[in-house]
Amino acid sequence: MEPFKITLRAARVNCGLTTKEVAEYTGKCFDTINKYELDSTNIPHELMVSLLNLYKVPFSYIFFGRESEKLGFNRAKKSRRKTS
Repeated sequence: MEPFKITLRAARVNCGLTTKEVAEYTGKCFDTINKYELDSTNIPHELMVSLLNLYKVPFSYIFFGRESEKLGFNRAKKSRRKTS
């Protein structure tokens, strides 16, 4: 059984921080923080370490990947209907 993991967004919210506050702490743009909260698959190591230190959460507790996958959302494939 896989241990319980939380997303980067959940870790931030649990700390009571906004994306703007996190951006200021890390020296990154808040859009960058939002980007990696949505998909942390390719988060730079330096930023990941900075966030883990800020959130006071061990690496093993964080889900790294697409937030939508963790939350169980799947995009339905759109199909076009041909009308005759």
